[in-house]
Amino acid sequence: MAEYSTLAAVDLGSNSFHCQIGRVVGDQIYPLDALREAVRLGAGLTRDKLLDDASQERARACLQRFGERLRGFDQHAVRALGTNTLRVAKNGAAFLKKAEAALGFPIEVVAGREEARLIYLGVTHHLPVSKEKRLIVDIGGGSTEFIIGTTYKPQKLDSLFMGCVSYSLRFFPDGKVTKNTMKQAELAARAELQPMVARFARGNWQQAVGSSGTVRALADIMQLNGFDDGHITPHGVERLRAHLLKVGDMAKVELAGLRPDRVPVLPGGLAIMSAVLSELDIDSMIAAAGAMRQGILYDMLGRFHHQDMRDVTVAQFMQRYHVDAVQARRVGALAFSLYNKLTAEAAAADDSAPHYLAWAAKLHEIGISVAYSGYHKHSAYIINHADMPGFSRDEQTRLSLLVLAHRRSLKKIFDQIENDVDWNTVLALRLAALFCRGRTDITLPPFQAKAQGRRFRLTLDVDWLLKYPLTVAALRDEAREWDKIGLELKIPGLDDLESGAELALAT
Repeated sequence: MAEYSTLAAVDLGSNSFHCQIGRVVGDQIYPLDALREAVRLGAGLTRDKLLDDASQERARACLQRFGERLRGFDQHAVRALGTNTLRVAKNGAAFLKKAEAALGFPIEVVAGREEARLIYLGVTHHLPVSKEKRLIVDIGGGSTEFIIGTTYKPQKLDSLFMGCVSYSLRFFPDGKVTKNTMKQAELAARAELQPMVARFARGNWQQAVGSSGTVRALADIMQLNGFDDGHITPHGVERLRAHLLKVGDMAKVELAGLRPDRVPVLPGGLAIMSAVLSELDIDSMIAAAGAMRQGILYDMLGRFHHQDMRDVTVAQFMQRYHVDAVQARRVGALAFSLYNKLTAEAAAADDSAPHYLAWAAKLHEIGISVAYSGYHKHSAYIINHADMPGFSRDEQTRLSLLVLAHRRSLKKIFDQIENDVDWNTVLALRLAALFCRGRTDITLPPFQAKAQGRRFRLTLDVDWLLKYPLTVAALRDEAREWDKIGLELKIPGLDDLESGAELALAT
């Protein structure tokens, strides 16, 4: 994979959108520029989980401005990620098409635990290296992430569906702060926290760290107004809560360090922080500078330096599901050979396709641990629904689809394959699995594989085929599968061998 001297990360949060640009020097990233806009995308989520037109327009306009700053960047040097609001919005896919057009780059949506992993990566790169176990809490606009780890390695990750935007809208929609509304918000947050308290409470870590705009805003407000010394403590939270209750209306609150865009979401964020400190028994939390956007940059850097978290995850899945590693390498090697021949004359190469082909070859049989019958469906289901650190939701969907397509009917995936490049990977993996069915090393004679759009041609030595009647029958069935979906797989001489193959099988 190519390396770049400048990288950019775009974080589409539920409250704010961020664009972070950094310069790469060795294994470090130094900030060059940063853009932030309080889009409040989560505030535009209706009760029916639909993004309203106003929030979509705010987001589109912001991304258009970000896109101007990123103009000229290589597409591989920019990564844009959406978080909680885009995870739950029913019209998120339609919105993303408009958002990508405005930004000029693809936008991925990550699962909550992957968001937590990236947050941990960003925060720890902005803290002194320590062997102590750290608890990191990130209160976002629509979700709150919790991570425990040592140095740069997260060990426990979780994400809860509560954030400063969603809680402020739910409990303080008119900006009025009363004892009852604050109590209800805190109780709701404490209820959300209950299932994870045993894993994240004091005793599991030595230092508590907070990240995100909410945490930094609370720390600044407490220090600048004399509520605390810059750390976030139960005492400081209580004093800030008392102040908000005394004023009673966020429109009338005047506090040093409180930005206007933070006013509507402050009570929800404070209620969540109060619950976190109480339930996890935190007596002091420091506010860190790093966040998910910095984590995205370092994750990209790792990929360029061949330290891709996705490769680590695939290796762990192979162990977890007891994959036959020898068979996976056998299928992968042949699939690569077939893919390279199929795409030898392609006008434009898909740099990501070989990665997906390698991952699919390693994971296509994980479903056997569930049941052999229909194992490709089980494999695809696991890939699509499991927590896979390093992978975005779109990446998991693409990998799941490729694994689902590696055997049996092609009709089930026909409408989901978007371009000819993906059909090349499908054919390469299917043929590799077909030829390696015997689970022994085989030496194919010199062969040719060509693709012209959606027409494919595989040329094999006829004398070699005569020795493998089962393979001949399988190839004949494979050609028919492609014909069923209106695509052509031509294997010269196969029809002439059909009667001979059937005779050999019969004897």
